[in-house]
Amino acid sequence: MNDRRRLSPHSVPDPAGAKDFEAEKRDDGIEQGKRLIRLADDKGLSLAQRIANRFYLLSWKTPLHGRRLKGKYPLKLLAVPEDEIPGDAQTGQAIRAGYFLFRGMKQPVDTLDFGTLGLTPGFADYLHGFRWLRDLSSVATREQGAPVAESVMRKWLAAHAEVPDEPAWRADNAGWRLLFWTAHAPLILSSSDLVYRSLVLNCIARTARHLDQIADKAPVGLPRLVAWGAIVAASMLIPGGAARKMFGEAGLKRAMESAFHGDGGIVSRSPGDQLEAVMLLSMVAAVYDARREQAPAFLPDGLARAVPALLGLTHGDGGLGNWQGAGAIPPDRVQAVVQASRVRTRPQRQAREWGYQRLAAGGTVVQVDAAPPPVARLAAAGCGSTGAIEISDGPHRLIVNCGGAALEGQWIPRDLAQGLRTTAAHSTLILNDSNSTALLPDGTLGKGVTEVELNRQELENGSRVDISHDGYVRRLGYVHRRLLLMSGDGKEIRGEDMLTPAERRKKPGRLPLQLRFHLAPGVEPTTTADGMGALLRIDMGALWQFRASAGKLSVEESLWVDGDGRPHGTQQLVLTGEALPGGSSIGWLFKRVG
Repeated sequence: MNDRRRLSPHSVPDPAGAKDFEAEKRDDGIEQGKRLIRLADDKGLSLAQRIANRFYLLSWKTPLHGRRLKGKYPLKLLAVPEDEIPGDAQTGQAIRAGYFLFRGMKQPVDTLDFGTLGLTPGFADYLHGFRWLRDLSSVATREQGAPVAESVMRKWLAAHAEVPDEPAWRADNAGWRLLFWTAHAPLILSSSDLVYRSLVLNCIARTARHLDQIADKAPVGLPRLVAWGAIVAASMLIPGGAARKMFGEAGLKRAMESAFHGDGGIVSRSPGDQLEAVMLLSMVAAVYDARREQAPAFLPDGLARAVPALLGLTHGDGGLGNWQGAGAIPPDRVQAVVQASRVRTRPQRQAREWGYQRLAAGGTVVQVDAAPPPVARLAAAGCGSTGAIEISDGPHRLIVNCGGAALEGQWIPRDLAQGLRTTAAHSTLILNDSNSTALLPDGTLGKGVTEVELNRQELENGSRVDISHDGYVRRLGYVHRRLLLMSGDGKEIRGEDMLTPAERRKKPGRLPLQLRFHLAPGVEPTTTADGMGALLRIDMGALWQFRASAGKLSVEESLWVDGDGRPHGTQQLVLTGEALPGGSSIGWLFKRVG
């Protein structure tokens, strides 16, 4: 049965109504020949949309918007929700020592000027969103942390309390800021200065009213989810919130419906965004707990779908794979977020709409990207990774993708970040040194993969996944098909990459191809004398053998990016061959031999 679906951010199925565990087991198969289709004409925001957004931002500076931000209720917080997720201890200690740390960059607290930050967008968002309060609270008592937090808070208020502008008042930054201000209120509201305390409380209320006006204009996905989540939190933490609560819950439900596919995966396809979304919903749930109110059913139901999808991209060590710009987020961070969600479940093997397949047997885990990249307006760091794989053996990673394209900073400059989005930065086939989905000069994704055909079978002796995509059809005339077979004990992973001439296309020419398998840090390759294989020694782990049926094998340098945006030098297996007009194929094998 063929099932063709067009992926659109405005037509994502409702995630509410999670199934019970037994129902999930019954429905864990996948329709044979299912096709996932990416909108081919997506090129980001149109000129008209950009002009409309510009006028919209200018409207923030008008007297009308200022009047909308004035409130009428006494200023106080009705509760302080618990932030159950620990911050980064090293970063928190640095803040206590007088400087902020972010992806290899430092910013002294005493010279911090929120009016002219001059930092990378990620660093600026970290400061404007006040996420650093979590890091500080992890290593400091209120008495120790409040003076530092108050000094930074005063700097921010002096620059941004009166006039809403970007990026400080962008919907997602304003939403995260409200959530962290309220969850860590003792750090910013312990001062005996009543004028300062009043200004902080005024700004919390002002932020909530600002979000009331702009939440639905935030980009679909995580940004809109954060904005509406903060509105719901404000409705229960600021007096006079009954009407806002009804408004906010309706908005949050809509935001969840557009942010998540029906299988619980976020529309940007980034495991980093998935982790952030689970964290956001958990923080909103904590507000209901703080007020001793029952959360609406769509909130726990949404978490019940999102957490299994998140766990589906964990390796044997519990950390996340490197997909769609994310780095390898470490196990402790994933575990903390999952624990805060209070969802206990197993990893999802088949995220049909999100587009990831998980094969697990013995101690081996194989992750497969079996969908087109996200459309440009849903992901700033989308990657041409269709068909790529990652493999882990117990707590050790074996085959990885480079990852980290979304983690621009001191360690990953902009040019490198763009390179990490290419098909060559992933463990898959590259034809004619081209990306399966083009990267345009402005950084958006262009033409390429629009359709992926997927067939999966669970056999008595293992699992079989067969995927093909059309990323090279339009430009080069070939369909790329990848067949994967994993044995029942997880000790053998067989693959075959095939290039076949596309129907209704002129006969393609002979073109060079490469199969790249990026090795995880700590994996040492030794090629065999015949140039057709290699032994892969995992540091403190097992010994694996790689063999190929054709092509010429070499070992080249590579890199792998961790969850903090820090690149680590590693190596890759590169198998070179040639695509022939009549079609060609290369078989390969990973086998655990010790």
